[in-house]
Amino acid sequence: MTAPGNTEVVARSSASNRAFDVDRIRGEFPGLHQDIKGKPLVYLDNAASSQKPQQVIDAISDFYAHDYSNIHRGVHELSERATKAYESARLKVQAFMGAASEREIVFVRGTTEGINLVADSFGRANVGEGDEVLITTMEHHSNIVPWQMLCERNGASLKVVPINDRGELEMEEFKKLLGSKTKIVAVGHVSNALGTINPIRTIIELAHAQGTPVLIDGAQAAPHVAIDVRELDCDFYTISAHKMFGPSGMGALYAKESLLEKMPPYQGGGDMILSVSFEKTTYNRLPFRFEAGTPNIAGAVGFGATIDYLNGIGMDRIAAYEEELLDYGTNALRDVPGLRIVGEASHKASVISFVLDGIHPHDIGTILDQEGIAVRTGHHCAQPVMDRFGVAATARASLALYNTREDIDRLVEGLATVREVFS
Repeated sequence: MTAPGNTEVVARSSASNRAFDVDRIRGEFPGLHQDIKGKPLVYLDNAASSQKPQQVIDAISDFYAHDYSNIHRGVHELSERATKAYESARLKVQAFMGAASEREIVFVRGTTEGINLVADSFGRANVGEGDEVLITTMEHHSNIVPWQMLCERNGASLKVVPINDRGELEMEEFKKLLGSKTKIVAVGHVSNALGTINPIRTIIELAHAQGTPVLIDGAQAAPHVAIDVRELDCDFYTISAHKMFGPSGMGALYAKESLLEKMPPYQGGGDMILSVSFEKTTYNRLPFRFEAGTPNIAGAVGFGATIDYLNGIGMDRIAAYEEELLDYGTNALRDVPGLRIVGEASHKASVISFVLDGIHPHDIGTILDQEGIAVRTGHHCAQPVMDRFGVAATARASLALYNTREDIDRLVEGLATVREVFS
């Protein structure tokens, strides 16, 4: 019998029991089918950027071949086609994120630009001398540096929530640091360095009880879990297409319409205006007010195709499959002599960071590459996390929907080779 409160677990297990044809999925990603150093590629660097399915590649290629033109400005056929494709992609992103209106979806170059937009625009109008911005120790540099720049510019203070030895937020400390001076909370949904899934619903509820808005860095969450910004009730949520099997240089910022309406423009130029004179400029309506200049039109088309692809599989099915794969990988790596996993939160997504006794992570990555295995090594743009765990760097194996148990087995074999070289 299922225990009360475990309905989510039952739903995920049911989803995982439906056929998840990973062989078919792998066949749709041409980049996976190549040899590296004479050995079949095992791609385990998905947290940095993911491979692309043929469906997305074709959508971008077809757009450039047949429909390319600038958008919103022309009355000719190609411009109308391009505009329709671009705005159709926005509607797909709106539905994928669960936003109430397409006016709440701003196209950006990626999560980094989305955070910078909020820090500059919302921060410029709402964060001043003596105010505070609250982030966490596990943030990616993209969710640290823009807030540092804002605080330095406006005379505010940056407050940081610590994490425990498992890589989980110290929520009691969060409650202590959240105060009347806190003007915004910015936190990652999933840690890129640890895989920790943060309790963002609780964070949002606590912040909103004090009238404080919350920005969620969703770069690492969007490829792995379903997102519903209205259910979360977050104020800002930003994602990157390239981590979701889509094109690079493309992403989206969700922001509540009531907040966007009050925020000053981020950049000036074409398409974000209604009229310009030397005396006064009148800004365009939402969301175009925040999209200055010719955008990445083909990137948006590819982003829309990416969402079609993910929806065709189902985010619940992806999450269930990856949860099983993560469990398998974690158990397999724990059996490697001298290996220590960095970040063992009770709720994790598909990231396994680790160190090997006496062997630098860069050496691990170099030898694994000779075996055709791609992992990421370094500080992962999360140097405060490395400092917290007393390491200069880690090796990171990050999983995606096209990875398999055989990929994990190859990694374990590769690590045996690493240990032999340094024995």
